Amino acid sequence: MLKNSVLVFLVLLVSLFVSCDSNRVFDTYKSVPNKWHKDSVVSFKINPPDSIQPYNLFVNLRNTNAYKYSNLFLIVEMIFPHGKTIKDTLEYRMAEPSGKLLGTGYTDVKENKLWYKEGVVFNEAGEYTVNIQHAMRERGKVNGVKELEGITDVGFRIENPVNE
Repeated sequence: MLKNSVLVFLVLLVSLFVSCDSNRVFDTYKSVPNKWHKDSVVSFKINPPDSIQPYNLFVNLRNTNAYKYSNLFLIVEMIFPHGKTIKDTLEYRMAEPSGKLLGTGYTDVKENKLWYKEGVVFNEAGEYTVNIQHAMRERGKVNGVKELEGITDVGFRIENPVNE
């Protein structure tokens, strides 16, 4: 009887987690080995399921306490199937003024879901490529941070907009 109760509980728990994320269309992470080199580009290949519906796009990051900056600069490039390219330089706040890292998580690893674009319609059929690289600089220095510490994973997420 106890085994059946545990099994039912686990099934309910798994279904709860799956149903809580019904807006997800695409959600993938790629690991960053040790340090994120300034020339290292994290790429995602995407085949959107719909060419009419608008989607919300996010850059997802996992970072540890080794991340020592209060913000993060990223260069995000989207390459359309027919060659059109959109390139954005984005800034995100990563810590409170006190130094406490933002994001979710109970351990020293924090997850950050960062807005990229809202209401995007993938109106070209075919494969899209999203490239992400960091563009961090230290105050007063011309050259960028060569190896960024504390970022463990970079992800990209596409969601259906929440209907209210």
